[in-house]
Amino acid sequence: MDAKLFGKWPYDVQVSDLGLKPYMNLKPTVIPKTCGRVRNKPLVELLIAHMMVPGHKGKKHKITSGLCTGKYTTVYGIVEDAFNLMEQRTKKNPLEVLVKAIENSAPYELTISQQIGGIVARKPAICAPKKRLDLVMRRLVQGSYSKAFNSKKGMTEALASELVAAYKNSTESFAVAERQRNEKEAEGAR
Repeated sequence: MDAKLFGKWPYDVQVSDLGLKPYMNLKPTVIPKTCGRVRNKPLVELLIAHMMVPGHKGKKHKITSGLCTGKYTTVYGIVEDAFNLMEQRTKKNPLEVLVKAIENSAPYELTISQQIGGIVARKPAICAPKKRLDLVMRRLVQGSYSKAFNSKKGMTEALASELVAAYKNSTESFAVAERQRNEKEAEGAR
């Protein structure tokens, strides 16, 4: 008997992005918790870890990390409920939706600042696969937190809608919109 995610969904998901494939751990586990072993974290545990520390965007401290830090069981419940909502909306395995959402919103190129003399020039740079995964996780979580912040929409519904929008490659998703903005910026820096 194979282990299923949250005891409900099978892990038979294929990753089509070959760059991200080695970094997306889809090894079957019932409870996605490795107890501090950081290398090869399960994908869902990575999402939960990013949800516990949403951080802030740039220098704006609109959403602080102090409210949800260390509350693993609360965030675990939010993710499980969001996966149930995603299954109802898409009629597909939520793990498959998560993987496709990550593939759709992971940026390929970023811009870096390079100082040449007294001038700071922006140059395009190819993004490393691990950084792509970390960026997309952070953006998915920040997008869902900003949708739930000061609104009637709960965190569960906000996370589910963010992941479904990213799955559909819609610009309603903060992560997809940021990926497109980054790639346009890199295109303009050439």
